Amino acid sequence: MYIVTAEEMYEIDRYAIEKGGIEGKVLMENAGSQVAQQIIQSYDNNQKVAIVVGSGNNGGDGFVIARYLAEYSYDISVFQLVADHKIKGDAAFHKALWLNTSDKLVHVTDSHQLKQRLVDCDIVIDAILGIGVSGAIREPIRSMIDAINHLPVEKISVDIPSGLPANDGLEVDLAIHADQTYIIEAPKETAFCEKTSIYYGKWETVKIGISQMAYAKHASKQRWCIKNVRATFPKREKYAHKGSNGRGLVIGGQQTMPGAIVLAARAALRSGAGLVTVATIKENLPIVSSSCIEATYHLLPNLTDRLTDRDLEAFEKIDAITFGMGIGRDDSQLLSDLIEKLDKPLLIDADGLYHAKPLLETLLQHKAPIVVTPHYGEMAMLTNKTVPEVKRSPFSISRQFAEKYQVYVVLKGKHTIITAPNGEQIVSDQGNAGLAKGGTGDVLTGILLTMIMQHEELLPALANGCYLHGTSADYLVEDNHTERDLLATDVIEGLSQVFRTLS
Repeated sequence: MYIVTAEEMYEIDRYAIEKGGIEGKVLMENAGSQVAQQIIQSYDNNQKVAIVVGSGNNGGDGFVIARYLAEYSYDISVFQLVADHKIKGDAAFHKALWLNTSDKLVHVTDSHQLKQRLVDCDIVIDAILGIGVSGAIREPIRSMIDAINHLPVEKISVDIPSGLPANDGLEVDLAIHADQTYIIEAPKETAFCEKTSIYYGKWETVKIGISQMAYAKHASKQRWCIKNVRATFPKREKYAHKGSNGRGLVIGGQQTMPGAIVLAARAALRSGAGLVTVATIKENLPIVSSSCIEATYHLLPNLTDRLTDRDLEAFEKIDAITFGMGIGRDDSQLLSDLIEKLDKPLLIDADGLYHAKPLLETLLQHKAPIVVTPHYGEMAMLTNKTVPEVKRSPFSISRQFAEKYQVYVVLKGKHTIITAPNGEQIVSDQGNAGLAKGGTGDVLTGILLTMIMQHEELLPALANGCYLHGTSADYLVEDNHTERDLLATDVIEGLSQVFRTLS
């Protein structure tokens, strides 16, 4: 499934019309009829339904929905919130079709009048504003949206809640708080941003006949699902050996945080890594060796000095490295040596990101791929922004950072955004609130380490790793855990069930 901006959706619609030969009025018919079918399947026809329409394509969709619901004996009234001359083109065509079959069209000019008209309704279908919103909502539409929000009725939005921008980074003035949104063709960026996703309520997409070619040409973001995982997940070769399944290196673990590297190492092994070496200080060895007996170990004299020739020689045998879990924030030369002296894929996580900030320009010198895996706070630190700014513009900020420093970014959250150096993006929205607990990020790091070693392409490798991590948590909560008691170690053990669904 693709995710689009408003501008991309306009281009996709244009492609469908000009290249696909589908007239705009046909696309509108398809959109309205598909939304109506979803409503028919989900809501009884003994309820009184009001459809509020504005100008533009969104309003045209509303007239089509009215026509189809009326055919199924719903008690339908349509309320037009704009002047007649503002209903143009395809929308005017479908308005005329509605008036050919019904006289239930009322022109409403202010919020008080609208509230009086809607007070007896059970369902309000919002077809007022579409995806082109930016900035303040003009009156009287603004007051009308506010009036709808205060009504104790079921609110269904068509494509996007009216008043809500489609793109991240834009301030929300006032928007419909929908209970259900039926998104036309492809979800918009704001469906995956923390502060704006709540406006959609529950949502699902409806398809209206636009070809995948249109998306391949004009969209650069995808929502990752099991279909994508199965298409890109590497098969375990019949004659594979431990060396062919990847040699991974986990570096970190100051004396007060040995658990972080244990979790990462165990997750990497459970994900299928052939060999995992933990590089840490000797004080951690008893804890790490007893907790992860399958790993091998490389002792570092400390976590601050430069790597020795012995270290570099040992690390040359490694296929990929992860750095930062439990490393602490004391000054250290380790990361600069990993960047400058080793040509290996490098994943930087946790406190390692604080070490990476003064080295951002040197990341460009590293020939092998570099992956950074910040949460919102760490991304704010790396970009000199505030956490609210990152939450408002997660797609834009991730893309700008990835393109500037030519790194892969895994911005962790409810909707994890994975960005390639060329700006291509994937959203992984598996997982639940049980993952909001210490150690789960270290588990993700270990999984990603293995995926990096076993995939030919890095972007799907990272997306598949995030899918495994989140889906493990989902299965565990469905079966014998809750979001409250779930632990990072549980997520590691739950990976086996996820792998069974992929086999």
